[in-house]
Amino acid sequence: MTHGFKYSILASGSSGNVTYIETPERKILVDAGLSGKKIEGLMNDIGRSLADVDSLLVTHEHKDHVAGLGVLARKYKMALYANQETWQAIGEGCGKIDNAQKNTFEMGKLLTFGDIDIESFGVSHDAAAPQFYKFMKDGKSFVMLTDTGYVSDRMRGTIENADAYLMESNHDVEILRMGNYPWRLKQRILSDHGHLSNEDGATTALSVIGNQTKKILLGHRSQENNLKELAHLTMENTLMQHDVDTKNGIQVLDTSHIEASPLYSI
Repeated sequence: MTHGFKYSILASGSSGNVTYIETPERKILVDAGLSGKKIEGLMNDIGRSLADVDSLLVTHEHKDHVAGLGVLARKYKMALYANQETWQAIGEGCGKIDNAQKNTFEMGKLLTFGDIDIESFGVSHDAAAPQFYKFMKDGKSFVMLTDTGYVSDRMRGTIENADAYLMESNHDVEILRMGNYPWRLKQRILSDHGHLSNEDGATTALSVIGNQTKKILLGHRSQENNLKELAHLTMENTLMQHDVDTKNGIQVLDTSHIEASPLYSI
């Protein structure tokens, strides 16, 4: 009997986001923020096929999370899940999608997909009703947390002591402040409805990790306002300063906006 499950961060960054979850019974995507062709290629890179995906969960309606949603829905006829407000916000923006494929996954709910339980939780972002997901099977869990300006105590309570996290490390505050973005966009990113900085992500990770935690993957990194090495160092240094073993204990791993991560087992 197979315990646990597998996951790959196919793409994570300001230009597009897709995550793949696999159990013996189910094949699930979270978001489709790249073209259908690119997502097909990334799936092939990890030795998997979109034809086998049965469900696609949407976090929110921003283009870097739904750019390929309509194409995948029409081509592969998979079941789609989002909360009602997100469906309304998507509207016709992804082209015609068969209503029979649309399912409602409301915020703060727990749904069972075959042999895996998935819990949704709200985040603080400038979208209609943004939510992310915690995946649970055989006493193991994987949490996705990006696209949030801050992390509330309620969110921490939902996501604490997971085996693995996709944790937002979107920007370095100084690079963002000094960069070329318009001031209003900078304000949006830095606000409570924007994105977690490297420091915010590291502080959040420190507050939720537990004795089960083995991996922290750094997610949604901005290509303009961050550096991979800086995000990685910030997370590692923050953990080490609080006596968290990042050599033999918790692994800090990078993700990419163009290259799929390995298919990790949990």
